[in-house]
Amino acid sequence: MDTFLGFEAVLLARMQFAFTVAFHFIFPAFSIGLASYLAVLNALWIRSGDRIWLRLFNYWVKIFAVVFAMGVVSGIVMSYQFGTNWSVFSDRAGPVIGPLMAYEVMTAFFLEAGFLGIMLFGREKVGDGLHMVATAMVAIGTAISATWILSVNSWMHTPQGHVIGENGQFLPADWIGIIFNPSFPYRLAHALTAAYLTTAFVVGGVGAWHLLRGNHDNRGVRRMFSMAMWMAAVVAPLQIVIGDAHGLNTLEHQPAKVMAMEGHFESHPDGAPLILFGIPDQAAGEMRYSVQIPKLSSLILKHDLNAPLAGLDTIPDDEEPPVAVVFWAFRIMVGIGFLMLGVGAWSLWARWRGRLYDSPWLLRAAVAMGPSGFVAVTAGWFTTEVGRQPYTIYGLLRTADSASPLDAAAVGASLIAFICVYFAVFGAGVVYILRLMAHPPERGEGDAEDIPGPIRSGGMHTPEDVTS
Repeated sequence: MDTFLGFEAVLLARMQFAFTVAFHFIFPAFSIGLASYLAVLNALWIRSGDRIWLRLFNYWVKIFAVVFAMGVVSGIVMSYQFGTNWSVFSDRAGPVIGPLMAYEVMTAFFLEAGFLGIMLFGREKVGDGLHMVATAMVAIGTAISATWILSVNSWMHTPQGHVIGENGQFLPADWIGIIFNPSFPYRLAHALTAAYLTTAFVVGGVGAWHLLRGNHDNRGVRRMFSMAMWMAAVVAPLQIVIGDAHGLNTLEHQPAKVMAMEGHFESHPDGAPLILFGIPDQAAGEMRYSVQIPKLSSLILKHDLNAPLAGLDTIPDDEEPPVAVVFWAFRIMVGIGFLMLGVGAWSLWARWRGRLYDSPWLLRAAVAMGPSGFVAVTAGWFTTEVGRQPYTIYGLLRTADSASPLDAAAVGASLIAFICVYFAVFGAGVVYILRLMAHPPERGEGDAEDIPGPIRSGGMHTPEDVTS
């Protein structure tokens, strides 16, 4: 059997795609939320004339530019793997996924690219009004991009609206059914709220960092932290509700994935326990050293303590996903979600007491949670994609039948090259972003527009605006 360092070519191809897509999606997850945040900051500046909003916009727009660029580059590299490592999948599914990905380029990417330059450099040339339109178009473009990509990915999980031709290709028969497949609305809502939470905790972490360093008099720092905590307090509980609905949809269409997420190797005819922790032993078909809450899984998934739930003992062995990866990735995602909920609730308590900016332990918690969104998003993608195995198109096309006929050594060598280049290039980009975040938004942030002078939007200066 052809292997490289003990790994078969198909597994190496999966590892390569998992590495590149996990690395890629942390940038869109940030840029989607950050683009909307910039649109809000720009609107507040134009409406109020308060230069603190402009100062925050100029502070975060530089970070957005770097994040956006790294997202585009990593996405282009990832897409080439459809032709190199997954040519059979591309041939079979191309008539369906090809047009959808082309729509993403023609609508979202062109929209973003067309207005990005105006957003970054055009305020002095086009005025605040058109600059606001450009900023809004970039924010809308990022959301449209996520919409098309998630439609493609959701169709692979819950395929419908197609017919299979004589040569085995998936041919579109109902584009509305393909685009709005059963899992798409839940996955889109879950991904967008995850992006907003990711951005909120980055912004909140940066604000908390500067507050801990003594920048309590910096109004920009205080406002960014306050806005981030409002977002956490509002969106974190909403995300949990959306996640629950998404889980129920997954149980309906991909029950084996939910069995792996819950760690249910055995069926439970009279109510299934919620397994908090344990060590999955897939070979033996059991969960070792488990910590359980009786019947709670049935209550969550069926809204009935005594509802029966099937286990992996009802699934053929060759159709089971890798349980350990799915089980632990799901717990990481959910655990971070509840930590986000806790920080949001804590911030409301501190705000009510008038201690939002001088609660040291809340600020430390916000700093610690700064990168949590990226971890949760990555864990969520591992849950959903590994949980789909052994299929690329669920129930219809197996992963082993989707890969290109490549030698394991060739795939392994390219994987090593990707790892080295990604950590070198994107590692440098991340270091640069952290350096930008390391100083607080200050007077003069951005360009010459942030100096005392007339405000074009019609607002009036106050002494605080000029001196802050």
